[in-house]
Amino acid sequence: MEVFETYLTGTDGSIEGLVNTINTADEGRQYQFSSFDDSLTITIAKDEHGHWKRISSTEPYLSGWVDELGEQIDQRNTPTY
Repeated sequence: MEVFETYLTGTDGSIEGLVNTINTADEGRQYQFSSFDDSLTITIAKDEHGHWKRISSTEPYLSGWVDELGEQIDQRNTPTY
């Protein structure tokens, strides 16, 4: 997957940024969202059951961001016919 621009829903509005893919030996494929204003970085990956989990993030952190970002990544990775 290539880098793509997206947003997450914050308490005061949308937070725009870029998502990059990170491949690691211990955690496998991870995805990192970095906001354009450097206020938020969140890294997520799928667990052994295929559920999205947070690897790391800046604070403050909203738990809904894991699912929101995971859904966006899944949509981009789903082939269209």
